[in-house]
Amino acid sequence: MSMNKSIVVRAAHPAAPVEAGTGNNEITLRSEVKSRGNKIQNTSSQVKSAVFSGIRGSAAIVVLAFVWELAPRLALVDGTFLPPLSKVLAAWWDLVLSGALLENFQASIVRSISGLLLAILFSIPIGLLIGYYKPVAVILSPVLELFRNTAALALLPVFILILGIGETSKISIVLFACTWPILLNTVNGVRNVDPLLVKSARSLGLAPFKLFIKVILPASLPSIFTGIRLAGASSILVLIAAEMVGAKAGLGYLINYTQYNFQIPEMYAGILTISALGLFINQGLVLLERRFSGWKTK
Repeated sequence: MSMNKSIVVRAAHPAAPVEAGTGNNEITLRSEVKSRGNKIQNTSSQVKSAVFSGIRGSAAIVVLAFVWELAPRLALVDGTFLPPLSKVLAAWWDLVLSGALLENFQASIVRSISGLLLAILFSIPIGLLIGYYKPVAVILSPVLELFRNTAALALLPVFILILGIGETSKISIVLFACTWPILLNTVNGVRNVDPLLVKSARSLGLAPFKLFIKVILPASLPSIFTGIRLAGASSILVLIAAEMVGAKAGLGYLINYTQYNFQIPEMYAGILTISALGLFINQGLVLLERRFSGWKTK
């Protein structure tokens, strides 16, 4: 009798039905939460590493600024020829307010970027031809070896005599100085492409033009961008020297003018602006390199 009662009780309270997809939904939800947690953790670790690397990278600059400020004030150096950093920054701000710094900065950056862009447009196609086609390399290599070993500043009087002291001579000297780093790195990039990549592409039946576009050119990009970054530094150095010789505007002219008039803080302000300009150009080229060669192994 008791057994029958237990059977009746169990029958009166049947087990609640379980949905088929509930277990799968719970597993999916847990995996999503876990993946989001991993993404947040990876992001926070990347932010921390970026902050720490930024602190380490700026520590040397902070120490240099601290020494620059204290050395003249403690009479370790003559404050007349090396004023404290605070006075230099104050002079820099006065130049900004007067508009003189902006005027000279615009003149220099237009000349520098114009010469650099012209060098890129000229050097990369020539470098690709020299690196890819041996007959072109045989014909042009002697001329290139002659000119690449000639210092750009040594030809500055020639550029001034032929083109005058206007903008054309300054952009031309920047073009000449920027051509060789880009050209040589482009040639090296094409010649140093992994032969296995070329053989694999040819085995797949790629035509020579498609082989060049899809294999050789992308593989050469890191070397090409290295040459462009070197050329960016050369564009600043050569331009400043050219502006010191013959110019009526530009950062080189500003430094020369303030030196002759014994405006030492303003002279150092111009030098700091040149450093900032070089850093600006270099960082812009680094961003472009990451954009066009993001596939490269870091």
